[in-house]
Amino acid sequence: MKKYVIIVAGGSGKRMLSELPKQFLAIHGKPILMYSFEQFYKFDQQINFILVLPQQQIETWNQLCIAHDFSITHKIVVGGTERFHSVQNALSEIKKNCLVAVHDGVRPLVGTDTITRCFDMAEKLGNAIPVMPITESIRQTNGENNKSVNRNNFKVIQTPQVFQSEILISAYQQTYVQEFTDDASVVEKTGVKINLVEGNRENIKITTSADIGIAEALLTFVK
Repeated sequence: MKKYVIIVAGGSGKRMLSELPKQFLAIHGKPILMYSFEQFYKFDQQINFILVLPQQQIETWNQLCIAHDFSITHKIVVGGTERFHSVQNALSEIKKNCLVAVHDGVRPLVGTDTITRCFDMAEKLGNAIPVMPITESIRQTNGENNKSVNRNNFKVIQTPQVFQSEILISAYQQTYVQEFTDDASVVEKTGVKINLVEGNRENIKITTSADIGIAEALLTFVK
């Protein structure tokens, strides 16, 4: 099946205390967002890229592409108010009878093995999302009360989340609600079972300045 990846990059630099949006910050001299592109390109050079950006960030991205001689072909779509609306906008560019991955632009260390597992499972069963086990003790809070819970009953969710196009397009015809925190939650709302595959531990989402240092160290190790 034909493959697409929607890379969602609508972040800001507020938590980084940076004026530059976090997806444009450099790790080892290269913008974070470019690493995310490159991992999918390593997986399949024929994959179709759709990048979702806020309107005010498009020119910055274009200038970075020139500065870094970035040549991976992609289509840019203007993002929406929430992540839900950004993905919804991107889906207008998707053809029928294909596989669609949705990936956070600030996850530059997604493994090609993880991407492969997601696409393979989605082709067989309609969808797949990568998860990792929780390795620390966790507690459930309720106001001032809290209790220990079995961490084996919970998973950490990553991206890319991959779906057969008809399933994802249909799900995104729903009205947005705050419970839609990722694509799986949108699809699940329609009654579709979500399938889990193994992610990779390095596939962190860069949110704070500390994450930059972690990603730099991990990229050095991976190389």
